[in-house]
Amino acid sequence: MRITIRVRPGASHPGVGGEHDGALVVQVSARAVDGQATAAALAAVASAFGVRGQAVTLVTGKASRTKIIEVAGADPAVLDRLLAQ
Repeated sequence: MRITIRVRPGASHPGVGGEHDGALVVQVSARAVDGQATAAALAAVASAFGVRGQAVTLVTGKASRTKIIEVAGADPAVLDRLLAQ
């Protein structure tokens, strides 16, 4: 399943949930330096969907806060629940 996410680096309360312009919001404590925020966001999404880290891959948006990712084995019901938070 392809999902658009909006990464918010440097967050004091990391988590996955909510919506920003149709994208799933992923807040991470890591800063946007050398891909640290992206790596933390992918790990957070994997945890939120209950899949292994290797199941989440970046499709586009390496240097952008808005990214498209592929989550193998993702449950659409989980995505709906996270967007509604």
